[in-house]
Amino acid sequence: MYDFVIIGGGIVGLSTAMQLIEAYPAAQIVLLEKESGPAQHQTGHNSGVIHAGVYYTPGSLKARFCLQGNLATKAFCQQKNIAYQTCGKMLVATSEIEMTRMQALWERTAANGLQREWLNGEALRQREPNIVGLGGIFFPRSGIVDYKKVAAAMAESFVQAGGKIVYHNEVMALHEEANCVTVGTKHAEYCGRFIVACAGLMADRIVKLLGIKPGFTICPFRGEYFRLTAKNNAIVNHLIYPIPDPSVPFLGVHLTKTIDGGVTIGPNAVLAFKREGYRKQDISLRDTLEMFSNHGIRQVLRQNWNTGWQEMKNSWSKRGYLKLVQKYCPSLTLEDLQYYPAGVRAQAVSTEGKLIDDFLFVTTPRTFHVCNAPSPAATSAIPIGSHIVAQLKTLVAQRSASGSR
Repeated sequence: MYDFVIIGGGIVGLSTAMQLIEAYPAAQIVLLEKESGPAQHQTGHNSGVIHAGVYYTPGSLKARFCLQGNLATKAFCQQKNIAYQTCGKMLVATSEIEMTRMQALWERTAANGLQREWLNGEALRQREPNIVGLGGIFFPRSGIVDYKKVAAAMAESFVQAGGKIVYHNEVMALHEEANCVTVGTKHAEYCGRFIVACAGLMADRIVKLLGIKPGFTICPFRGEYFRLTAKNNAIVNHLIYPIPDPSVPFLGVHLTKTIDGGVTIGPNAVLAFKREGYRKQDISLRDTLEMFSNHGIRQVLRQNWNTGWQEMKNSWSKRGYLKLVQKYCPSLTLEDLQYYPAGVRAQAVSTEGKLIDDFLFVTTPRTFHVCNAPSPAATSAIPIGSHIVAQLKTLVAQRSASGSR
């Protein structure tokens, strides 16, 4: 019998495991991961940005956890000697309507307590000679890191403190009883007094294993990237983002410096026909049928049909993809774009047909589920883990008060 069983070896699961064993050093804790190692999905396929918290609704969990996570991630990297850079993020407006949207972002970021600097066109050119725009906002706290290395360090800390990680163990069944939860995998059965599920792209399916309706469905969106040729490694000094269109649920294609010295372009947001489908040709009949038979997802697709069609066209047209970034970096050419691995975003969609905007958690008496944790979840992983541990302490106290361990 384990005290805690954690499902999922991405950065959120590992952060939770690391902090849980700090809170309960004598506890028996096991983490189950279906892949051969940590950070194989969203954690290992993202842009590597340490976000500052620019876009999030004031007062939301995303806004609060991202602000905390920016500092906590950097502190963890310093403690573990993991390379990171605080290179700053520049949002660039290329039209009058984007200048209006930028003003709204300026006001929102004030409410979130962010450090920022307003730049006119001339100041923007001085900071970024290869970028064209009418103005911009500079956020100095944004940075870059390799989240695979961060996740690996968390796994190491957890194991050194006495935790256990079992790879190649996909969870197939859950059964919650009064005193424990039984977790069935392909290879073994585990009993835990409490379960934490950080299953990312499979979050809704893990909830369903308990025989309850989750109230949401995961819709996978593939984010495709290109990497610039090495001659362009110094083309920008900061992370360069367009001003997002508030009617569109994603942020647009941006230029991102990487910790290894390169620069990527991306991501777009294309509906994926397989939850872990990182290539255009990846298709799962089960995942596709599940998506298109879901009322909520069909609603989202109808509401965003035109945007989705444009994203799909640009996915197949390198020239169309390039035009998105040439708005603010016109010197780039087709020859500058090289292949780079894609990622898949696990976006929760409500049964009413709304993209769930904030982090989402679902609990039962003995289980805690992280159900919506797209970007900035990697940046926010440490405060998300702290939040989960605090909630588990409450669950443990409630069970102890009722006389049931």
